[in-house]
Amino acid sequence: MRLGGGLLVALAAGAAGAGWWLLAGLVLAAVAAGVTARVPAPGDALVDRVVVAVARLAEVTVYAIAFGAYVFPEHRAAAAAAFVVVVTGAGFAGLKIPTIVVRITGALLLLAGLGLIAVCVAVPPVATVGGGLRPPDFAGVLVAAVVFLPFLRAWRRENAGWRVLLLGGVAVLVAFAALYQLGAVRLGLSPTSLRDLLSAADADALQPLLTAVAVVATVVPALVAGSDVRVRTGVPGIVARIAAVVAAYLLPVLPVLVVAGLATVTELLLGVRTRRYSGTRE
Repeated sequence: MRLGGGLLVALAAGAAGAGWWLLAGLVLAAVAAGVTARVPAPGDALVDRVVVAVARLAEVTVYAIAFGAYVFPEHRAAAAAAFVVVVTGAGFAGLKIPTIVVRITGALLLLAGLGLIAVCVAVPPVATVGGGLRPPDFAGVLVAAVVFLPFLRAWRRENAGWRVLLLGGVAVLVAFAALYQLGAVRLGLSPTSLRDLLSAADADALQPLLTAVAVVATVVPALVAGSDVRVRTGVPGIVARIAAVVAAYLLPVLPVLVVAGLATVTELLLGVRTRRYSGTRE
């Protein structure tokens, strides 16, 4: 479910640095997410709680920026800031999204992604400039992997490996469809790449549906992440929430994506440490 909101903005960020090698970055991120699917959550030490809170708040900020760009493009900064305020406020109030809602949302977003792939592949692309395969930029591939890692991780650990494999496959196909239609240069320059993708595929009639998908793909996972922030930080986390509001209003999406990715990597390392410590005690 995280993937839908991430794809709204991360495709452009990944393509800007990696071009067609974005696909390699996605494969790398999917492999990393699958290998670490059973890594436990970090413990309750201060550093663990701070890292998890930063990771979740960065995710919420990414969803907020995507929400503003796709749903309220004329007031995207204000909409993004308001999104963070509402989501984190709901999390602080103890709002929890039922598991069945999360599952239904994930299924709907998966169907929407498959439909987008079908539409884009069915229509021949227009000629693009500078969109061919260039020599690999390993730094760009690594950045693409880092920014997609938070959105390829599974919420639940049951059958997590299979679900990550499915999500990774869908992400690679959507990225291929976007690169096929727009080319790497145009995709990398487009902050609302999926809107441009529908336009390139002569599917502008689906733009209202994309807006509805953007709402679902950002609001539901943001509320789930916001509740995790409350659990990890409590009342002292108000400063972090204010920072997230400011970031959503002022920052472009790329630095927020990088923060989310690096915080996720750190969270996984802390989880590995927790498992080793638990194994040693046993």
